[in-house]
Amino acid sequence: QVQLVESGGGLVQAGGSLRLSCEASGRTFSSYNMGWFRQAPGKEREFVATISWSGGTTNYADSVKGRFTISRDNVKNTVYLQMNSLKPEDTAVYYCAAKGRPGTVWDTMLGSWPYWGQGTQVTVSS
Repeated sequence: QVQLVESGGGLVQAGGSLRLSCEASGRTFSSYNMGWFRQAPGKEREFVATISWSGGTTNYADSVKGRFTISRDNVKNTVYLQMNSLKPEDTAVYYCAAKGRPGTVWDTMLGSWPYWGQGTQVTVSS
């Protein structure tokens, strides 16, 4: 079992930046692949980015490639999402998720990720 708590959301103008954090507690953080997903109003939750347990492999949705960076600190039990060049269409609740090995970062189906945080709101104004 792992508990996830997101922070860092807020209101930002288009073109601005935010950094989201997700702190994990419970069992060994470094055993888990981690991911960020988001859900905009009236839309289904979607994949944003994932990172392997070691941090050596990352995977991004096409819509955020080149703008968002996922990283992790296995000493601090924290995964980050650096979001640059934000657009109004990035407005959503952002969720942190975790799944143990042997799952991979390439499996981005929601049902493959058993652990979820409560979400943090990101609003990008035009």
